[in-house]
Amino acid sequence: MHMVIYALVEESTHDDALASGKSVFDRLVGADPHAGAVFDYHVTFDEEDTSVAGKARWGELPTAAPVDSDDGQDLLERGWEATKEEFERNLERVREALDELSDEEIMRDEDLARHAFHQVGAYDGPTIFLYNEYANGIRHREQLDRVLEESEELWIVPADVHF
Repeated sequence: MHMVIYALVEESTHDDALASGKSVFDRLVGADPHAGAVFDYHVTFDEEDTSVAGKARWGELPTAAPVDSDDGQDLLERGWEATKEEFERNLERVREALDELSDEEIMRDEDLARHAFHQVGAYDGPTIFLYNEYANGIRHREQLDRVLEESEELWIVPADVHF
């Protein structure tokens, strides 16, 4: 499956932001020897040589945008809303499992209950859409606000990832 994720990086130029964003995505796909793979591969929106990912799948997106620009605010809102929606969807599945299933059924992962528990607690992967410059998933609003407040020249870089 494919999804668009976003890296928030502090840089002074577009090219530096794009390079830093690619480093974040490289870590998330395990290209960095000290990082575990969370996704299979990534394609940024400056890449033209693919017919199944990036622009070919999602259309035109900025390759990198200052967070305080209109494009940057749009990308940030997309990433945050997607994170919230996935969290709320999985949290509802957890609540239903606790109300409707026995301990044994949950233990057996009936109706993918344990999977929903795992997704609610995830630090990265398909339920997290925003990442900081260290490839750490941004999981709650206070964490996002801290990143936004502590950075002077913050950029957002989107990438299509496969998982």
